Amino acid sequence: MTFINKFFELLRTTNRLIGVAASYLLIAMVLVTFFIVLLRYGFSLGWIWLQESVTWMHAAVFLLVAPYAFSQDAHVRVDVFYRQWSQKTKNKVNLVGSLLCLCPIALFLIMSSLDYVIASWETKEASKDAGGLIYPFIPLLKSFIPVTGFLLFFEGLVSAKDSWDKINND
Repeated sequence: MTFINKFFELLRTTNRLIGVAASYLLIAMVLVTFFIVLLRYGFSLGWIWLQESVTWMHAAVFLLVAPYAFSQDAHVRVDVFYRQWSQKTKNKVNLVGSLLCLCPIALFLIMSSLDYVIASWETKEASKDAGGLIYPFIPLLKSFIPVTGFLLFFEGLVSAKDSWDKINND
């Protein structure tokens, strides 16, 4: 196996591990939501930070599972025409889509979010609600935005390579 193949396999494995790990946040979200409801209606208790944590876990799941979903071909695809095409044509569309659509959008996501994330860390951003999440939870979550961009970019490269290999092996 060449270095480039090992590198791409490492990228795909990393996306898979992060995606599967982040998916466990769904269980945490259900448990925390149950706990919130139990406290509110059973004991008339509630904490804003606990309620905010569900929203932030949802955002983390969305951001960190997106590259994994793409790698598993579980993303949304408008395939009115796509499903009728030959496998070779599908591979060409996937190659072009990865290189000309996904990778540039992922780079834009990275570049446009860096100042936003840096400002959040520099100001030690916390929740604007009294009793909400404290520093460093919000900057940490915002850091997932460029991380998602990197993961999507690399998954786009892996997808392009896979499509290229399939085109040349058919």
